Amino acid sequence: QVQLMESGGGLVQPGGSLRLSCAASGSISSFNGMGWYRQAPGKQRELVATITSVGSTNYADSVKARFTISRDNAKNMVYLQMNSLKPEDTAVYYCNAHFIFPTTYRRADYWGQGTQVTVSS
Repeated sequence: QVQLMESGGGLVQPGGSLRLSCAASGSISSFNGMGWYRQAPGKQRELVATITSVGSTNYADSVKARFTISRDNAKNMVYLQMNSLKPEDTAVYYCNAHFIFPTTYRRADYWGQGTQVTVSS
């Protein structure tokens, strides 16, 4: 079973940048997709960005043009570059990997422990 570990969170001023990293214990090439989700206090976890095994990306409208997701299959790493950060980006950010079983189409999700991102002056 793969383990995911996030890093790179912290406190940043509005307009600043952070780069989150997600290290996987196994090959990420075997997963259908990788992604970043976030959960703010009192809110549900929401999708931030995803990237498929062939590199197709998808972003939440709220982060388009500000965040960039990327992956390095050789290093089993996924990254989230966050620019022009806003206070509303404050949340715990979680790395996700998902696999869809080809015969049953059942989806299996794997999650990291999360890293806190706080945007405040």
